[in-house]
Amino acid sequence: MLKGKLINLRLVEEGDLDEIYRLNSDISQRGEYWHYSLQTRGSLKKRYADTGLWNNDYGTMLITDKDDRIVGDITYFKGLWYMPGYEVGYQIFRKEDRGKGYVSEALKIFTAYLFASKDINRLEIELAQGNIGSRRVAEKCGFKYEGLKRGANYKNGKYENCELLGLLREECPSLEEVIER
Repeated sequence: MLKGKLINLRLVEEGDLDEIYRLNSDISQRGEYWHYSLQTRGSLKKRYADTGLWNNDYGTMLITDKDDRIVGDITYFKGLWYMPGYEVGYQIFRKEDRGKGYVSEALKIFTAYLFASKDINRLEIELAQGNIGSRRVAEKCGFKYEGLKRGANYKNGKYENCELLGLLREECPSLEEVIER
């Protein structure tokens, strides 16, 4: 477990799967920029059985409050197969948990952990153009705007532009600097 001041990050446990499925399936709680794709309970459980939702190309940690209530998740995944590094995505499940600093702290801890545990030099975040809140979070955590990917994401029946932000290893604080002991 990785401990912050506001939140903890921990790996997914089998007992979490039903709640994760329920939280991810409630489209009414998703922010206006989150994609609409759904997965079945069976596919989530199979992915967990196969990998524990953590391997070299993909990993999910839960963002929990200090009472271990699941408030969101943060994920890394392989983007282009020929490029080292990962893309990072995050979400807070319930509207009432947004705007409390949970994602900012989670992203700082998660990126420091990835750089400490993996031989990579960069991380990326892609977000919908206009998603000011998510861009502020990324920039607060040291990510720098690198460009616009035109028509890169399909949502709600139309293509939208995505902004690309990147963080290099030397721009990220160490894990010791961002976790609570």
